[in-house]
Amino acid sequence: MLSRPEGSRYTSRFMDPASGVPASTISTRRALQVAGEYQKRALDPVDRFSEVIFGLIMVLAFTCSLSVAQGSSTDVHQMLVAALGCNLAWGLVDAVMYIVTSIADRESRATLFRGIRAADPASGRGMVLAVLPEWIASAMDDAEPDRIAARIRESPEPKRRQFVTLEDLRGALWSCILVLLATLPPAIPFLLVKDPGHALRVSNGVAVASMFLAGYWLGRAIGRRPWLVGLTMVVIGSAMVALTIALGG
Repeated sequence: MLSRPEGSRYTSRFMDPASGVPASTISTRRALQVAGEYQKRALDPVDRFSEVIFGLIMVLAFTCSLSVAQGSSTDVHQMLVAALGCNLAWGLVDAVMYIVTSIADRESRATLFRGIRAADPASGRGMVLAVLPEWIASAMDDAEPDRIAARIRESPEPKRRQFVTLEDLRGALWSCILVLLATLPPAIPFLLVKDPGHALRVSNGVAVASMFLAGYWLGRAIGRRPWLVGLTMVVIGSAMVALTIALGG
């Protein structure tokens, strides 16, 4: 973690503690994103984690609510079809919203780019600092925001992208697929175990284990204790399932 040295200020020599990249490089890259030079990555680790967790919560909400209502007489086929249909609908909604938010993000960056180009130096400096995370802005020297704004003003007008890009469609497709894939592990016990009650318990155990693994993977991706993030996700996910059932979801 960066700490401010006594009697000095941050400069561009400081490094991003997460990536090891010089802060000046990150700040310049982040500011130039408004020009459309960098395309949004199709589903970052947090996006992928979220889609999987959404799918698992929906499956658990189905299996737990059906077990309360019908016990061992649960119609396995009907339950699987309902869970798959629900997650398919959720995946399609996520896919559409992914495209909408990607378009909005591009338009927002383009608007900011045009605003910096049209602004006076003082206003352009403020707009650059506003778009940067606080820790990056604090690592820059006084002149660097002005240099970034000047580079943006000197850069050519970026080519206008298609309204919906291939990257948008790829991200939307993966959003839908991940939600559907999350349905499969909890569904497998119903296909392999004959007794519905036993299959239900195994399915719920698999879903909880999947939540832990998803949290463990997220913990590794963000540089936190994987097992702690995994356990936290099990607690949060279970609480969300209980809330979903209580609200009739």
